[in-house]
Amino acid sequence: MAAPALSAVVRSLAEADFSALAKRFSDAGYAVALPAPGILKIKSTGAGKRASILLSVGVHGDETGPIELLSHVLDALSLQPCALAADLMVCIGNPAAILAGKRFIDADLNRMFRADRAAMGNSVEAGRADAIIAETEEFFAGAGLPRWHLDLHSAIRPSVYPTFAVMPDLISDETKALLTGWLGQAGIGAIIINPKSSGTYSYYCAEHFGAAASTIELGRVGALGQNDLSVFADVALTLDNLLRGAAVVAGKVAPPIFSVVQEIIKLTDKFSMASDCSTQNFTSLPAGAVIATDGDTVYTVKHAEELVVFPNPGVRVGLRAGLMVVRRS
Repeated sequence: MAAPALSAVVRSLAEADFSALAKRFSDAGYAVALPAPGILKIKSTGAGKRASILLSVGVHGDETGPIELLSHVLDALSLQPCALAADLMVCIGNPAAILAGKRFIDADLNRMFRADRAAMGNSVEAGRADAIIAETEEFFAGAGLPRWHLDLHSAIRPSVYPTFAVMPDLISDETKALLTGWLGQAGIGAIIINPKSSGTYSYYCAEHFGAAASTIELGRVGALGQNDLSVFADVALTLDNLLRGAAVVAGKVAPPIFSVVQEIIKLTDKFSMASDCSTQNFTSLPAGAVIATDGDTVYTVKHAEELVVFPNPGVRVGLRAGLMVVRRS
């Protein structure tokens, strides 16, 4: 059976074509800019500062569900442009990888938002990260509060929690509470509090701009145009409400919260991991279990129970091959 044809709005966003959206908001009197490929900025021309919202998708080119979700949310909003209640930046992270149907071209873009890129410094993604960083700095410079960055992803493996978020620990308690409330409204299944940057876009925005920033994992990687968006109906509605200025309150069910207790780093090519990309996120391991070995280095479970998230032994040397988390609430 042939794959269904892509709708025009999905195809446009996947191709980083903002022309239709830009015209609708520009015609409504907003200051609209397309400063770099795959980046759209929409700002009010009125007096006073408004909240500032950065939405990103496609940081990994094979994570297509969020592209489809966001395309429909933005298209609907653009038909009522005056309903936009915040200054908005939309970033299509890696258009070249999306076009190629690949996770990345040379290296993982979501490890490039840091000064030390080691062997990845000359990659295509390093140049793309530099362009994104420059436009992000411009967007948040003097921006109104609250500042948001929601970086929407899809997981490459199954998960005990089909949707979950990674929240930087360094953001303020007030910002954590705001973001946790939004995630609960969106029906996100779990929250991981991460104390350390691994070069992700969301951590960068939290660290440098105090944004309510989170990497949000929505289901599994799938082919563009073949994602079941009904699964993410709560996310789409809550995102639309945020853009329209609706109050953020706690969700009906508070997501369980986990803390990172170990970061598993691949030190050499001798690295071997007990889990792999087929292992479910949040798989439980008992005290003393071997997580990974890397020459003389042995990673083991140090608590009564730890759960593995993002296990990926195939990453480059020097990068994170997984997180170990424990439940805290």
